Amino acid sequence: MNYYRRSPFANLTPVVKNLLIINILFFVAELALGQFFNMIDAFSAFYIYSPGFKVWQIITYMFIHDPDNYFHIIGNMFALFVFGPTLEYSMGSKRFFNYYFICGIGALALQVGVMAFEVHHMTGSFNAANAIGPITPENFLKIQQIYSTRIYGASGAVFGLLLGFGMLFPNVEMIVIPIPVPVKAKYLVTGYILLELFSGFNPMPGDNVAHFAHIGGALVGFIVIKIWGLNSRNNYQG
Repeated sequence: MNYYRRSPFANLTPVVKNLLIINILFFVAELALGQFFNMIDAFSAFYIYSPGFKVWQIITYMFIHDPDNYFHIIGNMFALFVFGPTLEYSMGSKRFFNYYFICGIGALALQVGVMAFEVHHMTGSFNAANAIGPITPENFLKIQQIYSTRIYGASGAVFGLLLGFGMLFPNVEMIVIPIPVPVKAKYLVTGYILLELFSGFNPMPGDNVAHFAHIGGALVGFIVIKIWGLNSRNNYQG
């Protein structure tokens, strides 16, 4: 008797599959070329007035992950693998493709916007080179940090997926460790976004997570879904 075990990747939708492949290829290249070419510096996003900023980083930053922290890419790709196919089936591949990248770009826009607000608050200008008045040593160090900060990872786009799943499949129950009972998607996503919002305004010492990028991806995802008129009426409610 022959037994056929279906691959867990058999139901991957085309856009999700290609996004997974591209992210993994980028990560492997980071590991392989690390001694010869710094992909993080070349393809991460920088503050718009930073010398490190290049226009292509608006897209490429989504495919860069921390080579010293495997959980960074594993977490993002796991979320893409879990939530992406359902959304792609629901939206259609073309619309899902657009949604993913719009959320990713929106995530970066909010993160850079917060950085611009901080620079303007300290200098009176969005470009520190055009500062109005003297800059204190403490503010100078903060500005240096902002200008040298690298923004990278698929998390912003992934938060758009989480938000989309919570809106289109709000009553699907999910198991989240260590919570002992199933939680509906709408409550899980809301709680996660509120946690990111709190962390953005109250970062822990040493916290280098771009919380406002996560919020930006979710916010833009919400706006896009509303503009497109997508809703949960035709989706499984649980």
